[in-house]
Amino acid sequence: MKRALLAGCVAAMFGLVPAGAVAADAIVVGSKAFTEGYVLGEIAAQTIESASTVPVSRKLGMGSTGILFAALNSGAIDVYSDYTGTLTEAILKRPELKSIDDIQQALLAMDLVMSGPLGFDDTYALAVKESFAEQHQLHSISDLAGVETKIRAAFSYEFMDRKDGFQGMAASYHLHFAPQNVNRMEHSLTYQAIDDGAVDLIDLYSTDAKIEKSQLRVLKDDHGYFPVYQAVWVARKDFTERHPREWQALLNLQGSISERAMIDMNAQADIQHLSFAKIAARHLGSEAPRSQSLKSNILQRTREHLWLVGIALLFSVVIGIPLGLVAVRFHAAGQAILIFSALIQTVPSLALLCFLIPLFGVGMKPALAALCLYSLLPVVLNTFTGIRSIDPKHVENARAFGMTGRQILLRIVLPLASPTVLAGIKTATIVSIGTATLAALVGAGGYGAPIVSGLSLNDVPTILTGAIPAALMALIAYGVFELLGLVLIPAGLRKQT
Repeated sequence: MKRALLAGCVAAMFGLVPAGAVAADAIVVGSKAFTEGYVLGEIAAQTIESASTVPVSRKLGMGSTGILFAALNSGAIDVYSDYTGTLTEAILKRPELKSIDDIQQALLAMDLVMSGPLGFDDTYALAVKESFAEQHQLHSISDLAGVETKIRAAFSYEFMDRKDGFQGMAASYHLHFAPQNVNRMEHSLTYQAIDDGAVDLIDLYSTDAKIEKSQLRVLKDDHGYFPVYQAVWVARKDFTERHPREWQALLNLQGSISERAMIDMNAQADIQHLSFAKIAARHLGSEAPRSQSLKSNILQRTREHLWLVGIALLFSVVIGIPLGLVAVRFHAAGQAILIFSALIQTVPSLALLCFLIPLFGVGMKPALAALCLYSLLPVVLNTFTGIRSIDPKHVENARAFGMTGRQILLRIVLPLASPTVLAGIKTATIVSIGTATLAALVGAGGYGAPIVSGLSLNDVPTILTGAIPAALMALIAYGVFELLGLVLIPAGLRKQT
């Protein structure tokens, strides 16, 4: 019932269309939120653009494998780059599949198509500083057994959670790291941590550009535990049928990207801080698309962020205040409304976005749905609390003077509750400004786009181009609500805010 209510209220608010219609007018290219994903995503986008007159929409840096695959299955994106090991272990759940033909056939049963390998293998690996390796005589993963109780590790979230990641590796090598010494961390930040001496061991991808720069020793996988991760394109079958020329252009890239070339491209992004568009154009031997200026980019992100927050604010007022009134008027229904609003808040933001992708695709729609649902609790609860705290004598006196129920609500109840109600709306707005940065993970843009991109590159200036405007927007919102308080809250009640 709750699931039906969730889908119904959001669909009613936005008039959402089926997810499969999202990409009807454009070819949508997605990517994971790490350097190599951005680079390959841009290569795919530029390759399609060179072979087609159909517009290409980029949804780069959308997050983890789960989000990308859900987006592909729902029709929200048409193609993205993945790895054979990831497909067999995390998606198909069939690690016994080893050959390209077998993986292609398994995906075809899901109406998905996979290209041949692009030319390089990017597998998981473990690494330590060269100095640490020399000190403890570490050459292979098996050698970690000698330091397993004291070594400090930082592993990426996917590595910790995937079956072909930490747990399986530790079992294969009979390693027992001290739990308090194993930290989960954003992949790009693990390099910063090991450079700063905060940790001794990290996981990495074999094509990472920072291996040499950070003077790391990649430990030999002497058990042959990690599967082969050959880079490939993965697309929906109907996309390849509707756009055979564009798909063929991507197939022409098979075998064209060597491991050295991929490492160099990652280095251009991570170390030289070149744009992904320029890196892709260099590899393809074409002219890079004209990039936006910093000013125009911030203005675009501001418009996207304002739209997200503005719709969530409208939803919280139009839906939240009436629900708060209902909660006061009807006890049983009120408890159900409050519990439902509170339950929504307990769902992690990323999890809620993942749940909404199959319903609404990627882009603004799932982001708006999530923000609207998250904005409900502060407004509903504050409306409920504000009205319940009113002295009943005020309502009784109003009735004695012959006022109607509507007049009592508009002239007595809401004005008396206005400090608390406005505080709830202000809280919902400011929280939405921060939460909306996660919208970038489903391709909705906003200030989260440079933040996610900057995190993937560990590039603080890029992060700040999203973080600073978001903070300024929150401060401005706070000031606006303070001014609104002077207008909307009766003078005698302002001291209560």
